[in-house]
Amino acid sequence: MSHALLQTLAPRSWLKMGPNTSHSLPLIASTNLIFEYLGNMTYTSTGKQSLSLARQLWKTYGFPDVTLSRLHLSDSPNADLVVNSSFRIGTAAQTIIGLSGLSASHLHELRTGVQQDVTVDARHAVIEFRNEAYYTIDGQPGPQSVWDDLAGIYSAKNGRHIRIHTNFPHHRQGILDILRCSPTRASVSESLRIWDAVEFETEASRRGMVATALRSFEEWDQHPQAKALLGIPPVSVIKVGDAPKRTVDRACNMPLEGIRVLDLTRVLAGPVCGRTLAAYGADVLWITSPSLPALPDLDVETSRGKRTTQLDLVTPGGRETLRSLLNGSDVFLQAYRPGGLRDKGFSVEDVVKSKPGIVYAGLCAYGWEGPWKDRRGFDSLVQTATGFNAAEAEAYSEYLGKDSTVPLTPKPLPMQALDHAAGYFLAFGINAALCKTITEGGSWEVRVSLAAVAQWIRSLGRIDPSVAFGSSSPLPTSPTSPEILALSGKFTQYAKDNEDSEDPRKIMMAVKHAAVLSRTPTMETFAPMILSCHKPEWA
Repeated sequence: MSHALLQTLAPRSWLKMGPNTSHSLPLIASTNLIFEYLGNMTYTSTGKQSLSLARQLWKTYGFPDVTLSRLHLSDSPNADLVVNSSFRIGTAAQTIIGLSGLSASHLHELRTGVQQDVTVDARHAVIEFRNEAYYTIDGQPGPQSVWDDLAGIYSAKNGRHIRIHTNFPHHRQGILDILRCSPTRASVSESLRIWDAVEFETEASRRGMVATALRSFEEWDQHPQAKALLGIPPVSVIKVGDAPKRTVDRACNMPLEGIRVLDLTRVLAGPVCGRTLAAYGADVLWITSPSLPALPDLDVETSRGKRTTQLDLVTPGGRETLRSLLNGSDVFLQAYRPGGLRDKGFSVEDVVKSKPGIVYAGLCAYGWEGPWKDRRGFDSLVQTATGFNAAEAEAYSEYLGKDSTVPLTPKPLPMQALDHAAGYFLAFGINAALCKTITEGGSWEVRVSLAAVAQWIRSLGRIDPSVAFGSSSPLPTSPTSPEILALSGKFTQYAKDNEDSEDPRKIMMAVKHAAVLSRTPTMETFAPMILSCHKPEWA
């Protein structure tokens, strides 16, 4: 990694990650030293100490320190006892949800002069990290599992494991084509046993499919992609062009009122970001393709607060309509692989040239540098590749008192924590960039990768297995449990364009946003529930 890139993406303040330590790394440091520092940091998780973590991130992106006095996190003995995991998911969840809300509040203050408090409960935040499991429509719970029947972890040759992701039909068929087997778990399992895990991972990537070998932290640390990520923060905010300062509209009643967001993302982090921006008052137009497969059981929940439309960017007409929408937008949010929109004319350079002053936010799996920068990936795969599934399995085995020589079953985190954390980091970064358009002017790029977010969560340290699995609270199993109902709100289905608004509409009950803003409560009342509810135009 070049010195210049490290300066851009990992400012010195970010390297002072530990809330209870005063030392920091020099800007130019060996990659091994940086990762050793990150990997060995530990956190205790009272509200005050979580605020110290929030302060480090907050100051890194140029926000005033005084504003942090208005952020209130759970001051419980240990915020991480809210979920069964050896990782500090509670700290991660309430910290980044808190920062997303506080950054929205600060944007509102810059626009109106109005100050307000932001409060986040750790248990509510952790539940929101799994809210796709906790919605009902007209009283009926959603599916208990969003996974395809072939997806998951399998044994490979030489005692190794591999995870395949088959939720989309073309990914499912692509894996079956490689294995040349029947579409059953038994057949897939039998076929994968003769494959070396890394060789299968490589072949799947070569064909544009999604699979990854299970690695330990130690194995991941030696991987070239892990080394490419060293020093990269969970969110990067980079000035990419000049533009006049944004005009302030002091009449707005919500933090992001009047901010138009083009949301070109798919499952799950990007849609979480768009949903969060909508809750803060943004006009979010979620654009998906009619020619690509969807996951409706997830899409229905992450559609909340947005308007939805469909464009086929393969066609000239679709691209022309998007260019027209771009002219009226403030934020361009996309989750294509790095460079994936360049051939369609919507790279960061293209968008900034067309609309100076815009915020261009991008999400990818493994980062913008390194040999895996173009590799497809999802939360479950990144967890597996970067060591989380192996480490969680080791901790759980220790809790159970199992013989350490017995092969372990890989154990995922209790939710798609990387996706959700990445979504809120995106929202935080977008809010930070919007603030900079007011205070400095310019066009800004926001970058988040699942792997960099994983690196950040790992840097928070671990919890003793006896506490993590013996004393922590398990998550609710039903969207109709009393705890979930107490945290839920009612969302009425939007009337589809050109339809009679008097027609009966579906009602969704879903977990409300965990960040509570004292003066501007979040907008959580409507949801389209389908991906083609509106025309491709601004309201």
